[in-house]
Amino acid sequence: MLRMMLYLAAGEASGDILGARLIAALRARDSSLEFAGIGGERMAEQGFASLFDIRQLALMGVAEVLPSLFRLKQRMEEAVADITARRPRLIITIDSPGFTLRLAARVKHLGIPVIHYVAPQVWAWRPGRVKKIAQCVDRILALLPFEAPIFEAAGIPVDFVGHPILESEAAHGVAEHAPGDGRRLIIMPGSRRGEVSRLLPIFAETLKRLPGDLHPIIGLAGTVEEMVRARTAEWGRPVSLVRSPQDKADAFAAARAGLIKSGTSSLEAAVAGLPHVIGYTFNPISNAIIRQLHLVKYASLVNLLLDEPLVPEFLLHQCRPEGLAAALRRLIEDDEAVARQREGFTRALARLHPEHGLPSEAAADAVLRQL
Repeated sequence: MLRMMLYLAAGEASGDILGARLIAALRARDSSLEFAGIGGERMAEQGFASLFDIRQLALMGVAEVLPSLFRLKQRMEEAVADITARRPRLIITIDSPGFTLRLAARVKHLGIPVIHYVAPQVWAWRPGRVKKIAQCVDRILALLPFEAPIFEAAGIPVDFVGHPILESEAAHGVAEHAPGDGRRLIIMPGSRRGEVSRLLPIFAETLKRLPGDLHPIIGLAGTVEEMVRARTAEWGRPVSLVRSPQDKADAFAAARAGLIKSGTSSLEAAVAGLPHVIGYTFNPISNAIIRQLHLVKYASLVNLLLDEPLVPEFLLHQCRPEGLAAALRRLIEDDEAVARQREGFTRALARLHPEHGLPSEAAADAVLRQL
């Protein structure tokens, strides 16, 4: 039997999860498929051997990327050479457009079809990117229902495959298994070194402004685990750290509220029914640039799907302990505020289901149609 190789390229922890689920769904449909490329520990669990450690790509923000440009260029050259040598039947780039779309552009001359999994958020900033994306991508697998028309208008075929958060373990937590006693607060500081170094001190100061009986539980990502462990050890108070998806789900089930960085973690909290507040900031230079480029009213996907400010957002220069603490205190003390968020979560998540099956299955079907 002729074996077909698919080349997957993920650039951070969330893409690693997507890649792992996609590999599993593809293998369930065609056991002859082979896989190579760039991934993390979740893809490794599927027997995937990564070209290099994706933690080297986990950067975000203009000032964070600049000092690492030489290393990123080296990794890019390695990836281009690997694809050129392997000549896979299909390339699947997963999220992290700063790296993966550049990779797609570099290997376009090889004539290998490219599917990009997770539509770049051109609706949020830099809409002019659509034309460049159309030059290096043959198909997009979109997670959000409103994304398809944007890319189809530029001539890129799009499959809405649903959001992978619907497959998250977050909805299946057991509160009794969570660490700590009494009222608990989930803190999710992110999976990139830059965002953790910026957000964790702000989140620590926020915690000092909340009731002293709250027990913080910090969600770890493999890319920044050592950093988070070291920094929270200096907090001078009991802190629980959870790493596995099931342990995080148990913590979600037990917590009263969450202090969550903007991004997929917010949707994960929504799936778990965890009321939360969003905080995110870059360094001052990046903040100034992004304030000029930002096009949408909300950062939270829940808020975007509902077109209403259900989840309080504190972004860029507004990401300060005073505001975060005040919003969290309302969730901790006000049952009606909690009920409002949970009702809104149900409405938002209903819009993320694919037409058939699970999101990873819908993505696998789209990949096989391309083949």
